[in-house]
Formats: sequence, C-alpha cells, structure tokens
Amino acid sequence: LPSPPSFLLRTMSASLLRHALRSPARHQLPRALGARAFSSKDRMRTQASVDHVLKVFDQEKACAVLRVPKAEWAAPAMDAAIAGGFKVIEFTLTTPGCLDRVAEFKARDDGVMVGCGTVMNIQDAKDALDAGSDFLVAPVLVPEVVTWCAERNVVIAPGCYTPTELYTAHMLGAQIQKLFPGVHAGPGYVKAVTSALPMLRVNPTSGVDLSNVELMLKSGAASVGLVAPLFDAAEIAKEDWDAVHKRAVALMTEVNKAK
Repeated sequence: LPSPPSFLLRTMSASLLRHALRSPARHQLPRALGARAFSSKDRMRTQASVDHVLKVFDQEKACAVLRVPKAEWAAPAMDAAIAGGFKVIEFTLTTPGCLDRVAEFKARDDGVMVGCGTVMNIQDAKDALDAGSDFLVAPVLVPEVVTWCAERNVVIAPGCYTPTELYTAHMLGAQIQKLFPGVHAGPGYVKAVTSALPMLRVNPTSGVDLSNVELMLKSGAASVGLVAPLFDAAEIAKEDWDAVHKRAVALMTEVNKAK
C-alpha cells in the first residue's frame, strides 16, 4: 500500500482536478488562456492585456521575486535587480508595504512589468489589481482565486507541484503554472512534465539558480522565478545593493543564453 503522505497528495490532486472539470469557468472559454467576455465583471481586463503579459514573459524568461522583512529594503533591492537587466518583477504580499511598492513601480511606466505575489484569496487579488499589478502569483493553487482571475482576463500563476496540479491549474484558467517549490524539481522533472503536457506554461520558482537556470529554460520551462539566488538575505541585510546588481547581471546573462 502507498505511504499515507503519497496517498494524501494524490487524493488532493484528484480532488482539485474534479473541481476544475466541474468549474463553469473552464467550459465557457478558450482553453489556453482562460479568457472571459463578461463586461459586467469588476476589475475586468482585456484579452489584449493577457496577450501582452504572456508576450513579455515569453520574451524576458525571468522574473525577479522579492520577499524581504523590512519595507525600506524593497525599493532599492528591486532597483538593483532592474538595473541588472530584469524587466519582469514581483513583490510578494509577505513584504511590508508590498502594495505601495507595486503602485510605485507601476507608476514609473518604464517598461518594467510589475506583479504581486502570495495572493491567497480574492481580496488579495483585488487589492493587488487596485495597486496596479500586471499579473498575480500564488504559492499554492486556490481554485476560486484562479477562476476569479480567469473570468476577468487577469494573468495568474498559482503554485503547483505535481503534473495533476499543474494541469488542474491550466484547466481552471491559469495562464501560467508556477512550479513551486522547485528545489527538488530539477531540469529533468521539468522536461518530463512539459514534454507530456506541452499546453502548460511552467514557471519553476525556488530551486532555480545561476548553475541551472539556462538548463531549466532549455528543458521546457516557459520562464523562471528567481528569489534567493538573486536577493541574498545576508546581502540585503547589509544593504549591499551592488551585490544584488551583480547577481542580477550574472543571472540574466545565463537566462539570455536560453533565448
């Protein structure tokens, strides 16, 4: 008999897939993007906005994901990453002042696409969109959040791990599927999943670093998220923004090799 953890994981994945198959949002729209055409929805966005966000992800291939414990570190850390070549960025809601930073960086209108992470419920999604977020990210798959976003042409990347969870997210309308945590899901895992499920846009996050980012992209990842390998906790605590900049340059050099 399978061990209880394995059994539980498969049971949860199967339950999520059943939810996706029953979801009315899933059956009314084009499968690849989960686009919706209900003009009465609050915070409604356009199909053109979905296309733009996905195009930028396809072009840039990497997202700078910032999670820091002090509000005053967020802007200079992200500025260093942007100066190093990142044009897709994400502030997580676990960072103090996250929504203020989303609004600030979005208002710059400098060609950088700004996202908000750790979106755990619909209110989080609303708050992030009101702040100006171009896309949303979550560490887990919450079906009602994905459906809410898909109905409004909002790009969301929910966290998934198993092939069933990744495909369930797609079926619910998630345009990008965040592979998280990616620590044990190396390039071989990504290749196996994306080869079997080519309709997915898999975004490994956590576990991607300077040593494997090029191979991860060449193995089928549509894009990647860079967290600690870009924003080193010790360097952030010392406010060593030059070190963050150097990491950004080195990482984007490897990312560009895979384009």
